Amino acid sequence: MRKILLVEDDQILSIALRKGLESEGYAVEIAADGLAGRRAAIEKQFDMIILDVMLPKQSGFDVCEQLRVAGNETPIIMLTARNMEIEKVQGLKLGADDYITKPFSLSELFARIEAVLRRTGRPSAGITSYQFGDVALDFKKYEATKSGAPLDLSPREFRLLQFLVEHRGEVVSRDQMLNHVWSYNSFPSTRTVDQHIAKLRQKIEDTPNNPHFLLTVHGIGYKFIG
Repeated sequence: MRKILLVEDDQILSIALRKGLESEGYAVEIAADGLAGRRAAIEKQFDMIILDVMLPKQSGFDVCEQLRVAGNETPIIMLTARNMEIEKVQGLKLGADDYITKPFSLSELFARIEAVLRRTGRPSAGITSYQFGDVALDFKKYEATKSGAPLDLSPREFRLLQFLVEHRGEVVSRDQMLNHVWSYNSFPSTRTVDQHIAKLRQKIEDTPNNPHFLLTVHGIGYKFIG
């Protein structure tokens, strides 16, 4: 499970963002001021930092700059209520990976998080290998076998399987899978998810028409059991 540090002093917003991020499968820690955020980022490991610019005790700009000077390379997305290009440029020059202006939708934030993680070479820090039935998966090497024979999976099929495995036993919606596996600017449809699930079933299930591992939850999405 990917871990996100959310540095935001607006309590209502931070609670709403935390609930939204956790619903997407992220583990979230909140810091309410710049000093607490910088301390948490130094003392703990995170996959992403979401950093407000206007913070008590220390600004988001200062936090970002000090983390980068200290060698901390955790991806940073900065949040601000302002919409001035000079401030966006300043944040990026200080080492931020992306910038999003309030107000924003959760779907835009999710998409930007995934885009930054892909761009910075930080895939999910969760499961790197997994075995179910006669299928063995190595998500780091992008290698798979079924009954000992090589299994031909595309990189996207690996990422889709990894997301499902990390949420095994849970019902995940098509929109969740689109947000985590597909690039937000490619505008895929939920039908795309169904097509990839069908192809995966052909490859990993003994009886694709009566799947044992990739189950359909009608009206919602899919559930991985394995």
